[in-house]
Amino acid sequence: MATSPNPSRDDFAAMLDESLGGADGGFEGRVVKGTVTAIDNDHATIDVGLKSEGRVPLREFASPGKPADLSVGDEVEVFVDRVENVNGEAMLSRDRARREAAWDVLEGEFEQENRVDGTIFGRVKGGFTVDLGGAVAFLPGSQVDVRPVRDVGPLMDIVQPFVILKMDRKRGNIVVSRRAILEETRAEQRSGLIQNLAENQVIEGVVKNITDYGAFVDLGGIDGLLHVTDISYKRINHPSEVINIGDTVKVQIVRINRETQRISLGMKQLETDPWDEAVAKYPVGAKLNGSVTNITEYGAFIELEPGIEGLVHVSEMSWTKKNVHPGKIVSTSQEVEVVVLEVDLEKRRISLGLKQAQDNPWGSFEEKYPVGSTVEGEVKNATEFGLFVGLEGDVDGMVHMSDIAWGISGEDALHLHRKGETVKAIVLDIDSDKERISLGIKQLEKGAPTAAGAASANGLKKGSTVTVTILEVRDGGLEVQAGDDGATGFIKRSDLGRDRDEQRPDRFQVGQKMDALVSGFDRSKKPNFSIKALQLAEEKQAVEQYGSSDSGASLGDILGEALKKKDS
Repeated sequence: MATSPNPSRDDFAAMLDESLGGADGGFEGRVVKGTVTAIDNDHATIDVGLKSEGRVPLREFASPGKPADLSVGDEVEVFVDRVENVNGEAMLSRDRARREAAWDVLEGEFEQENRVDGTIFGRVKGGFTVDLGGAVAFLPGSQVDVRPVRDVGPLMDIVQPFVILKMDRKRGNIVVSRRAILEETRAEQRSGLIQNLAENQVIEGVVKNITDYGAFVDLGGIDGLLHVTDISYKRINHPSEVINIGDTVKVQIVRINRETQRISLGMKQLETDPWDEAVAKYPVGAKLNGSVTNITEYGAFIELEPGIEGLVHVSEMSWTKKNVHPGKIVSTSQEVEVVVLEVDLEKRRISLGLKQAQDNPWGSFEEKYPVGSTVEGEVKNATEFGLFVGLEGDVDGMVHMSDIAWGISGEDALHLHRKGETVKAIVLDIDSDKERISLGIKQLEKGAPTAAGAASANGLKKGSTVTVTILEVRDGGLEVQAGDDGATGFIKRSDLGRDRDEQRPDRFQVGQKMDALVSGFDRSKKPNFSIKALQLAEEKQAVEQYGSSDSGASLGDILGEALKKKDS
């Protein structure tokens, strides 16, 4: 349709609306081009062809760390937020324009897995902000460098490459990495450098970093690990004891893994191995001095010379202290004397003995207190089978429960003595190899077998009848002696008579004589007597001689007749 040569105001508004694409001209939410018409008070006035102009802060036209480079008449791209605000101005944004344009570009680069240029311009929690040509990305602290960076200042406000790890346009999130760029570059450099290295090659490097387990050495663009165990033959608790960051060190390449591009280095390999002469230098039985370097639950390590250590097992630390932590016997850095017990060159181990360098107290005790000697000591412990007594030389002797007292059971005898009590005993037996000393307490009691008594006891026979003299009256029975100077023995309470009324020890007196039967011998060859057994034996004999099962004579008649004949 033809237009009027003189259009009215309504016709002009309709044509303008048609040219702009709608009531707002289709400008809102779009990036459009405009012209800078004025610059004042840190703002630029932009004409984008709307009814009114818009103002944009100059900082939105500036690159990070640089002032805005803008002049009147320049053509720029801005984003239209709104056609008019309450003041009748157009709401424009240079940042939004740059961001929208940047997102279009970045999405393409992300799909192609290409690097993008950006500038670190701010610090936020957990990392940094990066300007990617208008779009703001997040750089995590772990993605700044291959190693932790203490000062990021030198890396800020400079254009450098990044890799986009992920991006979400709806949420406006972009995550980038600088570390990936460095690792890729280093990998390329390492591949070239590693081709010029070989195992066993000796090379110089600079210590770049030190950890608990070793040090990283820069070999001219490629790093190798110098493990703490390969720094020196001697024991090292931490690499910083020998080397420091920045030191130039001479190392030998121990291993190269070309697939993982890892290099293992060694310093001790350039030294003479002290183990080469260990067998000749440390023969079995040699007594040496060394220093305690480490203490564990199972023993202590002794340094004999730098690079040579031996182990004193806990069982070889003391003759007398058993089941004690090594730290209670020796201390770190203490100088000690040890004896070589075994050398295993293949396993690079030396077994040492601490107690072997000292006098064996068991042997010394045997020399000073042979069997039969009387000793005195403190009851250290009571077990279900006897008492342990502490003796001279810090050794222990054991009193078996059967050697504690005469005439009572071993269980009862254990209650006669308590821990901490001082007792006297006789040495019954010594086994130095097994570190055992057998003691006896009852052998010192009144009426214990003497040399003559023991000889007489050997002449007694089980089942023979003897006349005994009461030496002592006890609750458990009678201590008696055979003859005038014979063996001493015991009559248990239950053996004092056949009837219960006859089994009361208090009906007997010291010095009283009576006949008894030898019923047996204890572990120390001391005889045991029995009145009850004698009564039963005599009764049986009387029945056999003076009566029969069908004679009709009473037991009283038979015994009476037997006693008459015995008295006549």
